[in-house]
Amino acid sequence: MAGRARVTLRAVLFDVDFTLCRPGPELSAGRYVRVAARHGVELDVSAYDEARESAALDLKRHPELVHDETIWHAFTEDIFVRMGGPKAIASECATEIERGWAKSENFELYEDVLPVLEELRAYSLKLGLVSNGIRDLSEFVAHHRLDVDAIVDSRSHGRVKPHPTIFRTALDRLGVGVEQAAMVGDSLAEDVQGARALGLRAILVDRDDRHPEVDERVADLYALPAALGLTRAWG
Repeated sequence: MAGRARVTLRAVLFDVDFTLCRPGPELSAGRYVRVAARHGVELDVSAYDEARESAALDLKRHPELVHDETIWHAFTEDIFVRMGGPKAIASECATEIERGWAKSENFELYEDVLPVLEELRAYSLKLGLVSNGIRDLSEFVAHHRLDVDAIVDSRSHGRVKPHPTIFRTALDRLGVGVEQAAMVGDSLAEDVQGARALGLRAILVDRDDRHPEVDERVADLYALPAALGLTRAWG
């Protein structure tokens, strides 16, 4: 392909949630409602979006960016309460809700993921995943048949993005240097700013057009090969 000889890029790192996949119906607001109903409680399903956004604003990470699953448990509890659930059973219900997030089949790949990963492979690029989360990423990769060379998740690594060691570990596993790779993700703070602080090139996946001010962003993964300086294989 034209221009391939000029490409010095050797690897691309990807975030997972809301970059490659999104929660399916089983992880929607309805899950909160169903779990609450089993406890005899009725939640306001219409309050979910606002409850999640408010809980995200209140989310406090470990000061040293240590992976701490109790933080996400508190996040789920917060959403439950903001939807009208009683605090007395919030922790118990949050535990039930979280079980669904551990299952790979409850997530749907965006339609652009597989064709774009295949396109990047055509350039002999190494591919890696770098993710914060509580589920087994190896099982996720197998379930969704993702062709990647390295997986680094905060649960096994012990630190969460934007801690520099989580990116460095991925690069080491791929055998490439910072200047030879790019990070792609939907989180401005975790993926883009975290990677750039290490000297790693980073591209924001801005599917909802929330950050028009950010340099190097794409609306979807179909635009990624061109953003990386590669020639797209489709018209």
